[in-house]
Amino acid sequence: MASSAITSYRDLKVWQDAMALAEACYRETHAFPREEMFGLTAQIRRAAVSVAANIAEGHGRGTAGAFVQFLRTAQGSLQGSLKELEAHLLLSGRIGFAATAAVDALLARCDEIGRMLPALIRSLQSTAQGR
Repeated sequence: MASSAITSYRDLKVWQDAMALAEACYRETHAFPREEMFGLTAQIRRAAVSVAANIAEGHGRGTAGAFVQFLRTAQGSLQGSLKELEAHLLLSGRIGFAATAAVDALLARCDEIGRMLPALIRSLQSTAQGR
């Protein structure tokens, strides 16, 4: 959305990518063993949704400072949504619940979002400081 103004968190590419990641995590965990429904399956899904939810909630707070705080939570520096998700995905591959290729693809999406979040944080901080 390079030329149009951001009027909603839904306009943010990082939120769109985080939603796509959450959807992909739901699809991948669908094949996990049934006994993991309240274990690793739930943990992966919760962490994946948390990334997009923190972006949305932060945007809705109305101030750059609050938005940055929620972006940092999504990124992993506070509560750790994205980093937590990565750890759960790695474990799911190590114990054979997910194929290596699937884990690698999901981790690549995490990496991309992980690069986008600090860029958005820097942009918000620069704007707030009048640069």
